[in-house]
Amino acid sequence: MKTLITYLLAASFAAVFSLNQAFALEVGDMAPDFMLDSTDGSQYSVSQFEGDKTVVLAWFPKAFTSGCTIECKSLAENGHLINRYEARYFMISVDPIDTNIAFATEHGADFPLLSDPSTEVASAYNVLGSRGLASRHTFYIGEDGRILKIDTGINPATSAEDMAATLEQLGIEKIPM
Repeated sequence: MKTLITYLLAASFAAVFSLNQAFALEVGDMAPDFMLDSTDGSQYSVSQFEGDKTVVLAWFPKAFTSGCTIECKSLAENGHLINRYEARYFMISVDPIDTNIAFATEHGADFPLLSDPSTEVASAYNVLGSRGLASRHTFYIGEDGRILKIDTGINPATSAEDMAATLEQLGIEKIPM
């Protein structure tokens, strides 16, 4: 009986682990599409930029927390580095839109923050943590809708500089000056 229970527990763990791995996104996968409200009053999707621009989605855990504040300020102060490229960038969280509007306003964000309060998009991107918050991951999505890079080693203080460097490394076209 003990052997049967051990076997069933091991099989259950393996099934859950395999299921989680089956949903893990990888470079080359099509990015899950969505339509989310933004702090600028618009709605955005990945597909609206297909054939035109690279999309950068910077997932963050929670508005008004220290690391997220630092990252937002980095992007607000140094977004011009990213704007040199044929790319659109967004911070995105599971916070309600009203919270993200207040957060963006307080920190002078001149770029859109997206809200996913249903957590459906966070789940699709496999960034939803056990506490119901998004993990700090940045996805680079090419003009064809495919994931070019997934960055999980984010330094909030240099987020803008790091995004610009990654866009350069990925060979994203620069906007003519």
